[in-house]
Amino acid sequence: MKFMLMMHAPRGKGDWAVMDWSPEALKAHIDFMMKFNKELAEAGELVGAEGLDMPSQARIVRASVNGPPEVTDGPFAESKEFLAGYWIVDVETAARAHEIAARASAAPGPKGAPLNMAIEVRQVMSGPPADV
Repeated sequence: MKFMLMMHAPRGKGDWAVMDWSPEALKAHIDFMMKFNKELAEAGELVGAEGLDMPSQARIVRASVNGPPEVTDGPFAESKEFLAGYWIVDVETAARAHEIAARASAAPGPKGAPLNMAIEVRQVMSGPPADV
């Protein structure tokens, strides 16, 4: 079963408070994520993982009737948290996806303490069979 694990980071001041962390704290966080991803890949559970740009860089795109697509910088729902990155894992059970999400949530923060970030876990659904 495939699951998408979505890391929600606290907004804080500006786009993401991580930009205010010390270089050492940011390095520890990135090192944790790289080791974590490597372990998932070696276990054959990692399908993909990416960090996302800041919310201020997000755009809403809609098709237009005649002409180029409509691209705007919102509207976005007001939120104190935003999607900072994601993993797609292929595991045997939802319980395993939850274990992985808990490890990701424990990534170190500015003083080395676990951030306990919210990680949303949702199963990736497949489409109908091709012969339907």
